[in-house]
Amino acid sequence: MAAESNAGPVAAAVAKDAEVKAPTAKRQRSRPPQKAASEPAKSKPPAAKRSGYSEQEKSEKLKQIETQVSDGNTLKDAIKSAGISEQTYYHWKGAAKPAAQKGTKDPGPRPAGDELAALVELEEENQRLRKMLAEKLRAENAELRKRLGQD
Repeated sequence: MAAESNAGPVAAAVAKDAEVKAPTAKRQRSRPPQKAASEPAKSKPPAAKRSGYSEQEKSEKLKQIETQVSDGNTLKDAIKSAGISEQTYYHWKGAAKPAAQKGTKDPGPRPAGDELAALVELEEENQRLRKMLAEKLRAENAELRKRLGQD
């Protein structure tokens, strides 16, 4: 029963703490101020700015690189002296190549109907070539049998 007599002052202290630590509303953090729409956006430095080259400028740079390489310079040095990256050089070169091959047999991508017609045409040619090959092989086999005296 001694425990009950000691509980009195403890219960009073707990009740006193409860009064002191009354629940308070959580503080909300203040958010950083948003940038006003009127502030100018930070732009990239001029060196990093992309400059669009015209088709004529691209072809001139490609010709310049080609002449430097033919004069004995390395491709990397020629590309650096033209002021473009290697990736840009290969991209331009790849784009210029199909334009130069306009007179070739393969015109490039076709509409779906044309692709199907081309596929059918190729299959017919394939069958014709197989028949020619089979006839040729039969003739050779017959000739060999005749030479060997098996026929």
